Amino acid sequence: MNILLLGSGGREHALAFKLSQSPLCKKLFIAPGNAGTAQCGTNKPFATTDFEAVKRCCINEAIDMVIVGPEEPLVNGIVDFLKDEVGDSLLIIGPSKEAAQLEGSKAFAKAFMQRHNIPTAAYKEFTSANFEEGISYLKSRTLPIVLKADGLAAGKGVIICQNHIEAISEFELMIQRSKFGEAGKKVVVEDFLRGIELSVFVLTDGKNYLLLPEAKDYKRVGEGDTGLNTGGMGAISPVPFADEAFMQKVITKIVEPTVQGLQKDGLDYKGFVFIGLMKVGDEPFVIEYNCRMGDPETEVVVPRIKNDLVELLTATANGMLDTVSINVDPRFATTIVAVSGGYPDDYQKGFEIEGLQVAVQDQHIFHMGTKEANGKIITNGGRVLCATALANDLDEAINTSRDLIEEVEFEGKYFRRDIGFEFL
Repeated sequence: MNILLLGSGGREHALAFKLSQSPLCKKLFIAPGNAGTAQCGTNKPFATTDFEAVKRCCINEAIDMVIVGPEEPLVNGIVDFLKDEVGDSLLIIGPSKEAAQLEGSKAFAKAFMQRHNIPTAAYKEFTSANFEEGISYLKSRTLPIVLKADGLAAGKGVIICQNHIEAISEFELMIQRSKFGEAGKKVVVEDFLRGIELSVFVLTDGKNYLLLPEAKDYKRVGEGDTGLNTGGMGAISPVPFADEAFMQKVITKIVEPTVQGLQKDGLDYKGFVFIGLMKVGDEPFVIEYNCRMGDPETEVVVPRIKNDLVELLTATANGMLDTVSINVDPRFATTIVAVSGGYPDDYQKGFEIEGLQVAVQDQHIFHMGTKEANGKIITNGGRVLCATALANDLDEAINTSRDLIEEVEFEGKYFRRDIGFEFL
């Protein structure tokens, strides 16, 4: 089978690494990829949003399966486009444009949850048309208040406001002054949920599903979960507080109603569902849906999946997930992200990276923002790479990840030393 994987981050390197191990994978192409994915297959120099280039690659390379890594091409309709332009024989992992609105529109997702009785925070949505009503609503809510830009805002469209003045100011900036561009023209105002977060991952063919390993990621740049939000500074899996009783609630109250909701609403969905959860007391509430795997969560989830990934994804695309079962490594997986100095604010690129060699089983360095230039691997993003390790206990896995990341050298390197801190 010839496979095309779209994306260029650590998620794609982890997926490429796993895909390339399958005897069912004849050729693997990654577009645009990074210096790490180049070690697993052949990188193609086009963007994930260049649909015509994707189509040409599918035809010229006789692609049998396309796996869409990031959210933007999904929300923009890459799945519908390829079905129309290439044909039904192409297996595609990813939801249709309409189904991808679960991530592309916070209002769409909240309405979906409300319609299917999936627990989530109380909310209302506002635009310029009912701006004054929004101001009154904000003044009436208990603090803190959560404001979410409706559309995709590169992970920056969520603001937690600690007082009403801040909330009204941010509300005005989003709707009246286009703080997040088109993404913030509609704003979802949510009640704040107090609890601890985790991410649950589901693989679905639209009617059947497999529950993948859960994970917890660390968004803040500073140790002790302080500082600015990032794309993710590390992750762990499994999550110690997600015991069997809690996960059964997640399945019964959230996962199954979500998959059934996709069917009831006639949404074409064959791929990954990322469910961002908050554990409030002993109850799970949905914070958000993503229509793809997370990054860096993929770098701890995928190494724990013992199955042949191509086999799982083929069953997904063919609507036959009920014929396979998931086999999960019981050990802990941890990953620690090394970022460029200054990230998530301004940072420089183009520094040579050294110390990337790993020759030990169950230890991996996954590339996130790298590229090859003149025979050297150099930094090419804010999040540069992450070090993943598997071990029998969480402490050992974290220490091994930290040792791995300390071996890597590039100018301005920074990483958090306290990933998993609350469980140690």
